[in-house]
Amino acid sequence: MKFRTRVVVAAVLSASLVALLASLAAFYTTENSTLTSVDASLRINAVGSMSAEEEQMQNPPYEIVSSLGQVSPTGRFPADKLVIAIARGEQPAQFRTIYRGGQHFREYLIRYASNSESVCPFEVCHLTAQNTFVYLAPIDAQLTTNRQVLPTSLAIFIAGLLLALGVGLWLARRAVLPLEAVTNEIERIANSQNLQSRLTKGGNDELGRLRAAFNLLLGNVENSQQLQRQLVLDASHELRTPLTSLRTNAQVLSKASKLSREDLDQLTTDVVTQVDELSALVGDLAELARGDHSEGQVLAIDLEEVVDECLDTARTYARIKNITIESEVNSSVVMGRRDRLVRAVSNLLTNAIKFTPENGQIRVTSAQGVVSVSDSGPGIAQEDRPFVFDRFWRSPSARALPGSGLGLAIVQQVATEFNGQVSVESDPELGGARMVLTLPTTSAD
Repeated sequence: MKFRTRVVVAAVLSASLVALLASLAAFYTTENSTLTSVDASLRINAVGSMSAEEEQMQNPPYEIVSSLGQVSPTGRFPADKLVIAIARGEQPAQFRTIYRGGQHFREYLIRYASNSESVCPFEVCHLTAQNTFVYLAPIDAQLTTNRQVLPTSLAIFIAGLLLALGVGLWLARRAVLPLEAVTNEIERIANSQNLQSRLTKGGNDELGRLRAAFNLLLGNVENSQQLQRQLVLDASHELRTPLTSLRTNAQVLSKASKLSREDLDQLTTDVVTQVDELSALVGDLAELARGDHSEGQVLAIDLEEVVDECLDTARTYARIKNITIESEVNSSVVMGRRDRLVRAVSNLLTNAIKFTPENGQIRVTSAQGVVSVSDSGPGIAQEDRPFVFDRFWRSPSARALPGSGLGLAIVQQVATEFNGQVSVESDPELGGARMVLTLPTTSAD
């Protein structure tokens, strides 16, 4: 169903409901007013204030019914269970409408106890038994008048429907025009595939918020596209060097018979190293391609277990350079994915081992969701710190070392994914860099 049709239907239904309720209210208000007037007259009759004409009627507008069901003075209306129950005191005085002899009557039923004097309609009488006085009034004329209200109510209802239809059509046109304008602009941008285009800014109403939200979405998509394009360009540049080296070494291997044993061993070692670097680069690119939201369930994870696991692996590589790793790890629970957290902490440790000289020292602490990795390396210059977590960025002193410049970018990505942050500073004791990964903690429950 189109939005325009929905607006029309909603307007018609709303107005129809209002007209129907108004018609019913008018009808029942008129009927209630009529019955209230009749009830007031019957109550006046009950205290003996009847007119002279009523006193001379052969069929007086009342009956007296005993608790045994005897009716007087006329007996025109046989007693029923309700009248007898009121005479016995089992029911309170009340009004009701009955249909007898082709006519509608309004009755006022009131009880008078035995051995009491009461004002009867024509005289003061002494009641020797429990009785119900039934005061009557014909109401056919009043009901006929009420029924005449129905055609008027029906006319009001039909007029309300027609008015609602007209108002609905007008509202639908007024409501749809701004939406059509927004839709046309969105279709224009979609057809042009120009993500730099933006919708015209609107006001502070719902349509203005829609325009602002769509412009924000376009900006995010444009940034994502630019990041992807830049990642591809940077990856192509980084892959070119190891591929060129591999191609050169492969060409040299074609002349292996002319090489000495030492040269052949060195060439083989270089090829293996280049393949390892290429494999690590591809792995890092795949990790970055996940974006800021990786797949898998986010769970409560003890950061102590993650850091201990990464320390076990890091110490194996640190022994090659005779590097000492000191650690002080305390339990803290964070929300995340274990594989991503392991990758982030491992990258911090790998980076520290890479820049720590032989016989150096690394200190690792973890508590309250904060992982700190310090080293005794050369540190990071103040002017280089803003670029440390950029993709493929490498400081001038690190360009001769193996690596792709993606390790710390992955740490930054993991920190962002789990609402944390990573920073770099100088360690005053060891003299090198200190990387600090901070993640929000949660309860163990």
